[in-house]
Amino acid sequence: MSIRNLLKLTFTTIVLMLAGCSGGVLDPKGQVGVDEKNLIILCTILMLIVVIPVIVLTLYFAWKYRASRDFEIYTPKWAHSTKIEALVWSVPVLIIVALGVITWRSTIALDPYAPLEGQGEHLTVEVVSLDWKWLFIYPEQGIATVNELVFPANKPIAFKITSENAMNSFFIPQLGSQIYSMAGMETKLHLIANEPGTFKGISSNYSGAGFSGMKFNAIATPTEADFDAWVEKVKQEDTALTSGSYKELAEPTEDHPVTYYGDVSDGLFHEILMKYMKDHGSMDFYSKPNNAATGMKKAMPDMHKGHHEEVNE
Repeated sequence: MSIRNLLKLTFTTIVLMLAGCSGGVLDPKGQVGVDEKNLIILCTILMLIVVIPVIVLTLYFAWKYRASRDFEIYTPKWAHSTKIEALVWSVPVLIIVALGVITWRSTIALDPYAPLEGQGEHLTVEVVSLDWKWLFIYPEQGIATVNELVFPANKPIAFKITSENAMNSFFIPQLGSQIYSMAGMETKLHLIANEPGTFKGISSNYSGAGFSGMKFNAIATPTEADFDAWVEKVKQEDTALTSGSYKELAEPTEDHPVTYYGDVSDGLFHEILMKYMKDHGSMDFYSKPNNAATGMKKAMPDMHKGHHEEVNE
């Protein structure tokens, strides 16, 4: 193969590989995503400072000291070089120090729980992962949707996230961080889209047979007026999301269609969150971590109003 053909093949391969970055973390549309992309590129470059010279020198030495070059100087008693030792150890140490500082600073700056400073008032969206669909509750607007998330561009969103049962991971790759959704727990995430568009949302944590269809569109409207118009459109739906209808929605379904709820019961997200926490603070004595290893038998406390009464030692 000629050098020209080799270059064409290499260029084509690079273009095809970069085409796969479209719509992913390397094609960010929000400030959080941009900061994370820059962090990934910077860390990769720092690590390549070691990787590239090692690869190049490995190929060079294999060529220079190949069997046919019997005129190269053979020095079997050579064992130490202070210059090489200093180079081999100082460069990785400096890279590790640099990566440590960058990691420490970016961990604070990109804390998913921290509101986005200087971006204005946040829009609150409560997220529930179900089998196998995403429920979005807008507590301030009193509406809910399934498998469609709509918000204004250039307005930060404060997500409160939980799960009905299995653990999932809420992820909109073009906007930034992913965060786990877990039953009985609330996690938080703050994101922003700096331009209008439709971005793919997924669960990046496998959760069973219908996992491949557990996707949604995250739509950033050009203006807040467009978002308000969409809210009014959803409010026209006669379907209400109550505790009863939620139980039906929570039944496993695959490739669930986009669904709108024009009204939502107050406190539904908190009700879902506390579903598995009703006996919190009154569990069996030996189920508590501090008492589990005592080895002493204790009688089960009496039941009172459906809960075990606390045992005081």
